[in-house]
Parts: sequence; structure tokens; C-alpha cells
Amino acid sequence: MNCSSPLQNMDIKPRKRAKTTHVEFEEVTSIKWKTIRMTEQEEDLISRMHRLVGDRWVIIAGRIPGRKPEEIERFWLMSHNEEFAGMMTQQ
Repeated sequence: MNCSSPLQNMDIKPRKRAKTTHVEFEEVTSIKWKTIRMTEQEEDLISRMHRLVGDRWVIIAGRIPGRKPEEIERFWLMSHNEEFAGMMTQQ
């Protein structure tokens, strides 16, 4: 009687390979961002709100008429990042 173990059969089967697709993504860096100007009152409000609610940009933007959450976040990142701080003071 020829009994083969299940483990031997597993070794014979070809292994499936994960399908990979190559997609080229354009690297998005914040360096390409356009500088956002805020009034002193807006800057003060953003700073105070950030201390209260953290990175909840939707809540902060709700307190500043005409500003979108993305603008607020971009402004915050740009004003609190060393690379952007130099750019903002030069302009």
C-alpha cells in the first residue's frame, strides 16, 4: 500500500505568488505647497484652538469663516516646520 503523507503533496504543489501591479505615483511633497497667508487674528485663533482640540482641522476651520480644513492644516504644518519657516520669512 502506497500512502503518501499530506505534507509531501503540499511540497509538490506550485506556490501561489502574490499579484503585484506596478503603479507609478507622483511623489507629493509639501515643498510644492503655495504659502498661505493668515491674518494675526487667524493665526492666534488657530494656535489657541490647536492647543484645545489638537489636529482636528475641521473644528478649527469651522471657527474661521472662509477657510477650509486643508488650508488650516497646511498653514499649521508650514509654520511649524523648519524647512517652511525659512521660506515663509523670505517672502
